[in-house]
Amino acid sequence: MRCHEVDYEILGSEMQLVEVELDPGETVIAEAGAMTYLEEGVDFETKMGDGSNPDEGFMGKLFSAGKRVFTGESIFTTHFTNRGSGKQRVAFSAPYPGNIVALDMAKLGEKVTCQKDAFLCAALGTKVDIAFNRRIGTGLFGGEGFILQSLEGDGMAFIQAGGTIVEKQLNGETLRVDTGCLVGFTDGIDYDIQRAGNLKSMVFGGEGLFLATLKGHGRVWLQSLPFSRMADRILANAPSGGGSDKGEGSVLGGIGRVFDGD
Repeated sequence: MRCHEVDYEILGSEMQLVEVELDPGETVIAEAGAMTYLEEGVDFETKMGDGSNPDEGFMGKLFSAGKRVFTGESIFTTHFTNRGSGKQRVAFSAPYPGNIVALDMAKLGEKVTCQKDAFLCAALGTKVDIAFNRRIGTGLFGGEGFILQSLEGDGMAFIQAGGTIVEKQLNGETLRVDTGCLVGFTDGIDYDIQRAGNLKSMVFGGEGLFLATLKGHGRVWLQSLPFSRMADRILANAPSGGGSDKGEGSVLGGIGRVFDGD
């Protein structure tokens, strides 16, 4: 095993967190701000890079960390290490309502490609990098541009998704999904973008102009409620200024009236 071999337990049903159990000396890496709680004996340190290459020099770490800027993540990751003499636990949760997918990378071909904000945490030794999609259509219309996130290693990794998670096994079939609903996929899956139906459907269908097309042999993970979709609905129904109350009769409308003094 190149990666640390950590045990884990996923807690909750809809707003989940993952509790990782560390043996003495074991380390798990996570996105900055993802930690929920940790037991005594677990120390944490913020570092540049993911620590997958301990012999990497400063400039290499700086370059690796700099690439994370393209995915919208912090250039730093937090390393949690059990410095005690017995097993200790540390827990992580997503910043929005949803579920967590546990990836046994050794059983998934040691590589998973995912949306740029999907990574939550992983055993030390997992390489967290960016993946450029060279197809012009995917780059221009894929929602995530040319850039996706790649996870490589043979240990446990955890990704986050909004709403309900659906796992599909493709054996040469083609699956078309909303670009925001794609969470990740294994090697062997070809990812591209295609036009969503005819012109009428594209303009009036409300499903977006383009769909992600997945084809090949491997696993695909989908999410029912992308955070961007939820945020759009909240903003659309939030009360606006000028005395109008678009949220009248709703929870948001009631909150707006309280602050307005009505």
